[in-house]
Amino acid sequence: MEARGDDLSQPRNVDFTVVFADEESAKKFADHFKELGYAVSTEFSGVKPDLPWDVCVVKNMTPSHRAIGEFEDLLQDVADTLGGHNDGWGCFTMPVAQ
Repeated sequence: MEARGDDLSQPRNVDFTVVFADEESAKKFADHFKELGYAVSTEFSGVKPDLPWDVCVVKNMTPSHRAIGEFEDLLQDVADTLGGHNDGWGCFTMPVAQ
C-alpha cells in the first residue's frame, strides 16, 4: 500500500469480511459487533458455496500490519464460536499530501 503512495499514517474505514455457513450464525456474529459500536452489514453472497453468508465489520483505524492482524484475531476468536472464518479486509487509499 505504501509503495503505491498510500499515507498509512491517515486513519480510515477498514472493511473486514467474515464468512459463515448459515444466516443465524452470521446474524449472531453481526449483532455482537453491532453491540460493540461497529458498523456491520450482513448479506447472502454465495461467493463461497460452503460459507455463503458475508458479514462486513467496519473499523476506523490507522492501518498497520499489527493493528489489522490484532483486529482479525479478535474477529476470528468470535467467529470460531459460530463456525465462521476471516475472508479478508480492504480500504480506500489515502494519498500522501504533496
